[in-house]
Amino acid sequence: MSGAEGPVLALSGGIGGAKLALGLYRVLPPETLTVVANPGDDFEHLGLSISPDLDTLLYTLSGLDNPDLGWGRRGETWTFMAALEALGGESWFRLGDGDLATHVERTRRLRVSESLSAIIDDFRSRLGIAAQLLPASEDPVRTRLRTNQGWLDFQDYFVRMHCEPVVEEIVFAGADAARPQPDFLAALADPGLTAVVICPSNPLISIDPILALPGVRTALRECAAPVIAVSPIIGGKAVKGPTAKMMAELGLPVDAAAVARHYRDFLDVYVADEADAAAVAGLDVPVVLTRTLMVSLEDREALARTVLAAADQARK
Repeated sequence: MSGAEGPVLALSGGIGGAKLALGLYRVLPPETLTVVANPGDDFEHLGLSISPDLDTLLYTLSGLDNPDLGWGRRGETWTFMAALEALGGESWFRLGDGDLATHVERTRRLRVSESLSAIIDDFRSRLGIAAQLLPASEDPVRTRLRTNQGWLDFQDYFVRMHCEPVVEEIVFAGADAARPQPDFLAALADPGLTAVVICPSNPLISIDPILALPGVRTALRECAAPVIAVSPIIGGKAVKGPTAKMMAELGLPVDAAAVARHYRDFLDVYVADEADAAAVAGLDVPVVLTRTLMVSLEDREALARTVLAAADQARK
């Protein structure tokens, strides 16, 4: 167990963030952890409401995640997709049979006016997760990208077009009018909060949709706990996904320091990989260097302990 005695709040995207979220879940008293998920990837497809990052966290924390694909459920089957393809249906966004049940049940409950937070809370309870899992907002926030091929919804860019278009601008449609989930704001305002952890997710499309919600950046600056961010960049490269490509296309340096500067207005401690010691040497925020690549479960737990130790030290 970690030395943290009070609640810990983590902000996360999908696969990379979920790895650290799992490490935190395993080293903390699990009921003290709250994980807030990126809402910007959510979309409607085949008449279903799909929340990719929430579901990745749900499956990861419950041990149902698919280690081979990195997304979806373990032991997945694909009968639905095969039948859909045979009928000429849209098959670019793959929904496994078990994963499909999550989307169908969520959509059914949303249509009878149950909140997304209540639905996810019930799902995580049924799957044996003791931590709290929250959408950043109940209101729709949708990541859209202006590219060299025109405006694209995020899933079209990310899945259908395999991140190939050049990104020229990113917007979060609906964020200005969206309300942060009340329990999220309450967690940030809790005087007993011991740490806020920004997981190693893409800062531009996984964390920024959360930060774009009204009042969130201010709440992070004013919260009682130190804010610790973990770099998603190792040795000038992204561990997974289009982070480095997008940063370069938007004119940002592709290095760990650029991510720290992205969070400069609320960041208290930055955790970067040992390979990036030179890149982060000039930062005006305390830096902890460690091994940040999470290949094994032990790696996830070790990084989580390092992050929590940095938070403990920052509180002294």
